[in-house]
Amino acid sequence: MSNNEKTTDLAEKLWSRLRGQKPDTGRHPQICGDIPMSIGRDGTWFYQGGPIGRIELVKLFSSVLQRDEEGGHWLVTPAEMARIDVEDVAFIAVEMENKGTGHDQTLRFRTNIDQWVELDGDHALRVEHDPETDEPSPYIALERGLEARLNRAVFYQLVELAEEIIEPETGMTSIGVYSHGQFFEIGRMETV
Repeated sequence: MSNNEKTTDLAEKLWSRLRGQKPDTGRHPQICGDIPMSIGRDGTWFYQGGPIGRIELVKLFSSVLQRDEEGGHWLVTPAEMARIDVEDVAFIAVEMENKGTGHDQTLRFRTNIDQWVELDGDHALRVEHDPETDEPSPYIALERGLEARLNRAVFYQLVELAEEIIEPETGMTSIGVYSHGQFFEIGRMETV
């Protein structure tokens, strides 16, 4: 399969997923392929290599951003679909708020585009570890298949709230936080 065919196939699958159970209107956005827009690891949006300085434009583009099943990022409007390059994830969680404590705690995060999301079953936490340094990179799920990476300061705040749960059958201790009555694991270690 050529690159153009693969791009078209991914776009078709994404469009089908977005349409869901909606009746077919016969309208389909034109697939524009890749465009010279990208998002850097720090959450900065670029067009033709230069940063997009107006946050209002970034918010507008982010409102039509989708992620396909292979991790590709697309700007999808009723008229056009265009893939953009994203270095890691599209957004950065830059602030955290918590209400309550323990099982009754609710955690919410603000992204670099001022979007708030609560940590819950639909917006779960995952932590990736660098294979060389074992440094953690925590992410929270957003809508439309997107994610936000927690910046270092927010991750440290999250770790301060962490609790330990000992699993006697495995001899492991899970370290994590509660939000909306659900436990979200940050890491594991052997019980001493």
